[in-house]
Amino acid sequence: MGKRDDLIATYAADLRDKFGVTADMDLLTKVTIGCGPVIYSDDASTVAGSDKAELQRIVDGFLNKKLGLPDGPDLMAGVDAVIETYGRSNRSKYRAVVYYLLTTHFGKQSVYG
Repeated sequence: MGKRDDLIATYAADLRDKFGVTADMDLLTKVTIGCGPVIYSDDASTVAGSDKAELQRIVDGFLNKKLGLPDGPDLMAGVDAVIETYGRSNRSKYRAVVYYLLTTHFGKQSVYG
């Protein structure tokens, strides 16, 4: 197994342990690959749930551009719901897990078809 496979296994365990979700491994793999090289950076691989600018970048860059969702207050509400469920005080909110949860939250799995 390579480093990416190890990270995907970590993300799947995070989904199982923190959310009680059995990950769709195909979707999780595609979301992780879609994150690109940031998954290997200690800083960029996680999401700072208290950083409003970073959360807005998730709306602009991931939800609007990648998932093709129209802008609206429901997007930030979705991000907030995922961050809240992950636990705002949890410092290890993996970006790939957040993106996976947002993809399923908004029903946009077909983007990774």
